[in-house]
This record gives sequence, C-alpha cells and structure tokens, in this order.
Amino acid sequence: MSGPAGAARVLDRCAELDLISARPGVLERTHLTPEHARANQAVAGWLQAGGATSTWQDAAGNQWGRREGRRPGLPALVLGSHVDTVPDAGSFDGMLGVLMAVEVLDRLGDRVGGLPFALEVVAFSDEEGTRFGSALLGSKAVAGLWDEADWDLRDRDGTTLHQAFLDFGLDPRAVGDAARDPASMVGYLEAHIEQGPYLEAAGASLGNVTSIAGARRFRLVFTGEARHAGGTPYARRRDALVGASEAVVAIERVARERDCIATVGRIEVSPGAVNVIPGRAVISLDLRAEADVERDATWAELERVLDEICGRRNLELDVVEAHRADSAPCAPWLQRAVAAGIRATGDDAPMDLWSRAGHDAMVMASVTDIGMLFVRCADGISHHPDEDVREVDVEAGLVALERAVLEVAAAVEAG
Repeated sequence: MSGPAGAARVLDRCAELDLISARPGVLERTHLTPEHARANQAVAGWLQAGGATSTWQDAAGNQWGRREGRRPGLPALVLGSHVDTVPDAGSFDGMLGVLMAVEVLDRLGDRVGGLPFALEVVAFSDEEGTRFGSALLGSKAVAGLWDEADWDLRDRDGTTLHQAFLDFGLDPRAVGDAARDPASMVGYLEAHIEQGPYLEAAGASLGNVTSIAGARRFRLVFTGEARHAGGTPYARRRDALVGASEAVVAIERVARERDCIATVGRIEVSPGAVNVIPGRAVISLDLRAEADVERDATWAELERVLDEICGRRNLELDVVEAHRADSAPCAPWLQRAVAAGIRATGDDAPMDLWSRAGHDAMVMASVTDIGMLFVRCADGISHHPDEDVREVDVEAGLVALERAVLEVAAAVEAG
C-alpha cells in the first residue's frame, strides 16, 4: 500500500497496539509480560503481511523480520525501534518507528530483492526499563552487552529478570544467542517521534538526528546536622535541605549557561519533621549533552560549585554516580542518507537535531553505524497519553525512510 493510506495504516496499527495493555484505560506494556508476547505476535503478523520471508523472536524477546536482498545471506540494513512503554504511556514512542519500518518494508516490495543487503525490521523488547529498572535490555542483548548482574533485578512484585525469562519461555542460558555479529549488519536506521518541541517550532515535519545525548546520573547526598528548629540560631545551623535547594538552583544555572540539560527529579529529606532542621538531603541529578566532552566539562563545573556551597554552609557532600551512557554520534554517511530522504519530501533544508532522549540506536552504535529520523510530535509531548502525531508527518516520514534505504543501497554499491 502506498500514499497517504500507508500513513493511515501505520496509525491504525499503533491504535491496535494501544489495546495490548496491562491496565484498562491506560497504556502499559512492559518487558517479558503477556502483553509483550501479544505485541510481538501482532508485529510478526504485520511483517509477514508486509513481505518478510522470515520472522523470529530472538533469545532476548526481540521480534524480527527479514527479507533477502539480491542473494541470500547478505548483511542486513536494520530498521526498527521498541514496543515496550512507560506506565500510562502515549501511543507512538517506539511503536511508531517499528510500524513505519514494517510499512517501508511493504512499500519497497520486490525492490528489496535488488538491494545489496537484506532488509530487517526489529521490535526491541525493553527500551524503557519500566519493569526491571534497567533500560535498553533488548538492544543490549543484540549488541552483545548483556550484564550478567542484571539477572538478579526484580520487578515491583519481586519477580527476578531470570524468572521472567523462564516464564516468557526463554532460556536465560541462551541470551547470548541474541547477539549479532557486526559483520551481519550494514547499519541501523530508527524512526522516532522527536519527544521535543524543536521541529514544531520550526514548522518542519522531519529532522535528521546528528547524535544521541550522552548521559550521566548522580545521587548527591548533603549531610548537615538535625537540630531543634526553634532553638538553633541561623549561625549554628547546618541545614542540609537549604544547601541542597541552593544546589538545585545552581545546577539549573550552570547547565543553562553551558547549553547542557540538567534535571533534579527527586529530593529525599530526613528526618522529615516540621520542627527539625533537616540533617540529610539527597537529590538526583540527570546530566545530558550532545557530546561527552561538553557533559563532562559541565559536571566538573558543577562539582566546583557544589563544593563551594557545601563549604560555605558547613555541609558534607557525598557523590555517587549511578549511570553513565556515552553519546552516540550518527554516522555521517547515514546522516546523508536520512537528509536525502527528508529532501525527497520537498524539504530542501533538513533540520539537524541532537536527541536529548536515549534510544536503542545508542546501543546499536556499539556494533554498527546508526542513523535516526525524527518525526514531529504535538507540542513535543511524550511519555504521556497526550502524545500525538499528524498523519501528514507520518506520511512524510515514510517517504523519507524509504528513500533513505535506497540512498544507503547506493552508498553500499559505491563502496
């Protein structure tokens, strides 16, 4: 199916996936659940209808489909995204990219048989990390980055990841079979909603992603002294919450000055009584930037500022780094292919954007070249039921992604 009807079909399928949810009235579909299995089955059916000659679920629960190129066994260009969600999710984060990939496979039809590579579509099983608290489990397995320590992760019901594999019908001992040889792929392309307002502000349907943000997450513990709120004069106070509050404001100021993104999303205070000076305050810090050097320079400046605040307020500061993911630049040759795809929609000046959010593509970058296409979403809203896209933008995205595949083929042919 071609033309606007293709975009309508993608959106209809997104709506069908909305019905596969663990909770009535809201969308929640997490890793290794019955809902995950039903989503994989739906995607497999659509892949088969779209021309995939083989479909399979890998050893980590990711769903795949493949159509051979000009001869069997060629390395594959992989298109895809994820089908898991956050709690109370929107309809398009991840799912849109999977279903656009399925539609492009269908649009290319018999032309796939003339390509210098096979074409594969993947629906990754766990990008969000909602169930077990560790994101990107599906793509990490494909990239050969599985962490054996993750087997002991537990969901809110106490089920371990190891047990969840067994319950899903997967063999934990075989998870390594999901890993792909880099030589089996020519690249990875992911279409995704922007999850930001920049395309909408520019009046553009599509964006060419240059890089995926490198993130670091910290737990900052401010320790002072808990004392009577009425009997302790200001000169004697070591108020951990006041120090942490000043730090929150300073974090925002420094990040804005350096064009980075810093978010404090959690504050814990103890002892937490209305008439006791807080003796301990803990804040989270999520720090992101387009490039690792910018992110790390911002952290170095923040360390200096936080030390100054704590020294002035006679507080102790303990820093624990809880997460680090380096930035993932998109390969220049795949950026050129995506840009050519966008130009094929009539946009002669494709907008370059760096992704502030993480994606499966950042993990795939460890084993193959990556490229990403952003699709405009209403008001930049994501991870919320109000997440929305326009059919005209989805159609533009399909045109661009199909053309990008052909551009990749031309580049591979040219060597």
